[in-house]
Amino acid sequence: MSKQTLPSLDDFIKTPQGNIDEFQEKGHTLFKGVLTADEIDIYRPVIVNAADKYNTEKRKLEDRDTYGKAFLQIMNLWQSDEDARRFVLGKRMAKIAADLMGVRNVRLYHDQALFKEPGGGPTPWHQDQYYWPIDTFNTITMWMPLVDIDVDMGMLTFASCSYTKGSIFNFEISDESESAYADYVNENEFQISRAKTMKAGDATWHRGFTMHHANGNNSDKMREVMTVIYVADGARVTPYKNSWQKNDHEKWLMGVPIGEEINSKLNPKLL
Repeated sequence: MSKQTLPSLDDFIKTPQGNIDEFQEKGHTLFKGVLTADEIDIYRPVIVNAADKYNTEKRKLEDRDTYGKAFLQIMNLWQSDEDARRFVLGKRMAKIAADLMGVRNVRLYHDQALFKEPGGGPTPWHQDQYYWPIDTFNTITMWMPLVDIDVDMGMLTFASCSYTKGSIFNFEISDESESAYADYVNENEFQISRAKTMKAGDATWHRGFTMHHANGNNSDKMREVMTVIYVADGARVTPYKNSWQKNDHEKWLMGVPIGEEINSKLNPKLL
C-alpha cells in the first residue's frame, strides 16, 4: 500500500479531561474512538499482514509454556514494515500518551502486536516495567484492539492505583507472577477494572507499573491487539534489576549508557 492511500495519524484529537484525571488517579483509562472505523479498516490488514510475516512462533498451542500460550508477540513492526511504521509513529496517539502523563514530549520505546489465538491461555498478572530499565513512572502502553472484542476474548484487566506501589516482584510473566500478584492485589484490595466490550480503534492506556492481566480467549476468533509503548522524553536508563532489563537495554535502547537519557535512533521523539 502506498503512503498516499494510508490515512495520516498525525492529527491531534482532544484528550478528555475525564480520561486524564482517571489515568492520573488509577494508572489506566479507556479512550474510545482513537481511530475511526474507516482508519481501522485500512490499518488492520497492514498490521495483521506484518504480524503474520514476522511471527516466529511455530509451536502448537499445547506445546508452549504459560507465556507462550498467552499470546503471539511480534515486536517492532515499525522497523520492518513501512506501512506499520506510519501507525506506530502516529502523532495522534503520541499526543494522547503525553496528555495522559502530563508531559510535553514522548519517545517510542517499542511496539508489539499481541494476538491471542482462539483457545489461547490467560495472560498472568504482571507489571510491564519489570522488563524496562527506565527511571520514571512516566511510561505508558496503548493497547488497541483491531477487531471488536468482549470479555470472552481476553479483555485487559487492571488493578486500579497499583502503579503507586512501584516495582513489587522480580517475576517475569509466568505462573509464579500470577500467583504472587493475585495475592498482592487481593491483600491490598485494589479495585479491579475492565471494559465489557471494546470497539476496534478504542484503546486502553496504562502505566508501566500498573498491575494487569487478561483472561484466556474463549471465543473462536483471534484477539488482534496492537500496542505501542511510550516513555516521557528525558527519561534515563537505570542499572539492570534482572536479565530481561539487560536484554531490553541492548535490544530497544541500543545500549545507551546507564544514567544517560533515552535517545537512540530506535527511540525517536514523536512530538
